[in-house]
Amino acid sequence: MKRNTWIALVGAGVVATGLLAWAFAPRAVEVEAVAATRGPFETAVEEDGRTRVSERHAVTAPIAGRLRRIALREGDAVQAGQALALIEPLPSPLLDERSRGEQQARAAAAQAALERAGTRVRAAQVGVDQALNEQRRTAQLVAQGFVSPAKADADRLALDAATREREGAVESERVARFELQQTRVALELSSAAVSSGRTFTVRAPVAGMVLRVHQASEGVVGIGTPLLDLADTSRLEIVAELLTGDAAVARPGSPVRIERWGGPGSLRGQVRRVEPAAFTKVSALGVEEQRVNVLIDLVPASAVPAGPAASAVSIDGAARADATPAALLGDGWRVVVRILTRQEADVLRVPVSAVFPWPGPAQPADTMGVFVVERGRARLRTVQVVARNGSLAWVRSGLAPGEVVIAYPPPAVADGVRVKPRQG
Repeated sequence: MKRNTWIALVGAGVVATGLLAWAFAPRAVEVEAVAATRGPFETAVEEDGRTRVSERHAVTAPIAGRLRRIALREGDAVQAGQALALIEPLPSPLLDERSRGEQQARAAAAQAALERAGTRVRAAQVGVDQALNEQRRTAQLVAQGFVSPAKADADRLALDAATREREGAVESERVARFELQQTRVALELSSAAVSSGRTFTVRAPVAGMVLRVHQASEGVVGIGTPLLDLADTSRLEIVAELLTGDAAVARPGSPVRIERWGGPGSLRGQVRRVEPAAFTKVSALGVEEQRVNVLIDLVPASAVPAGPAASAVSIDGAARADATPAALLGDGWRVVVRILTRQEADVLRVPVSAVFPWPGPAQPADTMGVFVVERGRARLRTVQVVARNGSLAWVRSGLAPGEVVIAYPPPAVADGVRVKPRQG
């Protein structure tokens, strides 16, 4: 062969070898690279909660009767002692013909008994007059010496007996008069079937706002029937049902952030009490859980701004920089509470997705590791993790601020593998 042919064949072989080497050479793995930074770090217990008034007053019917229509509606403000409702006594039921006849007969019998009692009173009065005259005559005869003093004593006792008989007859007449009045009243009311017109006024026990009207329409109510719910809506609290494990770290006095309450930013709160008794609650997945009620007080301060440019909470387009939490929330609203269990001002942080258990057996079981990007290659390194939350991990040693770690390392990443930060 000619020399030029050999040179062409050798050149083609070199080019083919280079192409094959480039085609089968390992590619750099695209990864999500994040720099380790210093800043604040906090851990929190997050759970759904609901607002409720601290003291709710249930107004019930103190008597049975006909309730007049209640004009108050939910959200109306009331003052202590203000009239809330009017209750009329129930009218007597109508009588049928037989019952009315029997009642009329009782009235006639009562009238006759009254007349008989009056006759007894008059007869008793005659006896008293007779005994009094006899005593006077006997007294004169005793003074003249014609009769013995024993006769005077007998006449005095007779007068006393006649007086007592008259008093008994008078009392019997009073009883008969009352019985006649009773039968007449019952007959008149049952015939007319109307109430007496007297009403009982139900008044507000405290000043506050109407939360609920249980019975707005007119109708018959019994004793103890709920009518309205009153409360001071400026005194709100939040109840969160925490798992017993989370409630153990939610100490009284712990700061709380109230989020997703319906407005921008978050509100501030503080744990007031962790109830001592737990209860069983079935979750949406059908798992029985032991939970504890944690009571949270709203801190009387403006809502936390959502960003540096925000300086007030906007409600219906109006700036409310001085709005209190109670003015922004209502009773029974759903919120999300974040009970802060740990707060640090300046620590070294990395994404929690960059930390994983150490893959090798040469370190203790609780050793954590990260992949650090050094000169285009991934380097496995041990780190000491103090705490983690939902997004960040607090690293005490093993990293320096500014070093780049790999978040969500793919299975292809290993120690020494070439990596390339993903753009965008």
